Amino acid sequence: MKHKNLTLIFALLLTACGRGDAEYDATGTFEATEVVVSTEANGRLLMFDVEEGATLTGGQEVGVIDTMQLYLKRLQLQASLKSVEEQRPDILKQVAATREQITQAERERDRVARLLRVNAANQKQLDDAETMLQVLQKQLEAQQSTLNNSDQSLTWQSSSVGVQVAQVEDQLAKCHIQAPITGTVLAKYVEAGELAVPGTPLFKLADMEQIYLRAYLTSEQLAEVKLGQQVMVYADYGDDVRKSYPGIVTWISSAAEFTPKTILTKDERASQVYAMKVAVKNDGLLKIGMYGGVVLQAEETK
Repeated sequence: MKHKNLTLIFALLLTACGRGDAEYDATGTFEATEVVVSTEANGRLLMFDVEEGATLTGGQEVGVIDTMQLYLKRLQLQASLKSVEEQRPDILKQVAATREQITQAERERDRVARLLRVNAANQKQLDDAETMLQVLQKQLEAQQSTLNNSDQSLTWQSSSVGVQVAQVEDQLAKCHIQAPITGTVLAKYVEAGELAVPGTPLFKLADMEQIYLRAYLTSEQLAEVKLGQQVMVYADYGDDVRKSYPGIVTWISSAAEFTPKTILTKDERASQVYAMKVAVKNDGLLKIGMYGGVVLQAEETK
């Protein structure tokens, strides 16, 4: 008799737990952050290592587009850049001769000035020496101006070619296809060997570690929910199999929408509802499109 009573109590507990999971404050379906990766370069897809269902790491290289023409263009630009740099004048060397002439002219002027003080030279000789010095100084200024302008022009040419090299390197980098986020490949649109043009979709990737339940609330329930609130999420696996997950409300719509046909609400008369997203850490069992429910938990008073 005692054994029968224990069996009956255990069965009642299981039935009660099953009924409790069926009561939801809001229902919806699970979704994930999806990214469609498209090509940014033009050329043949030489390598494309992507398979549906595979898990990729953010930054992982999964494909390469033919880079030969861009590589040759970069070599050409680098050669042009080297040619421009070799044309750059050595200003100090090119004005060295004029500076030496100025030094000699200064010595000659000083020598004539000393002779003039002892009446061994006349004023005209001193004036001629001073004039020669001034001519050489102006010649030096003109040389420096011309060489500086030439150097500045070459600097601009070098910068222009450098920008073109950077553009080609950016295009080369875009030929290497990488996964933008860590996630699971949902769909694959092309195969290796196909010709790709900018904007061609290559594959779809979704972050399945952080999944969201998009559920719907009536206007009366909005007062019970706020951003950051902890709730309990239940995933429906069919055949009355459900599993609970802790979740956090991350988004609440600011505008009402008509109740989706596949969604049940607590108030069946409600014609409009507000969408919300609940973030749930995926244990590997949650899938996109799976049905789920939310139980709003009262927050603890501090």
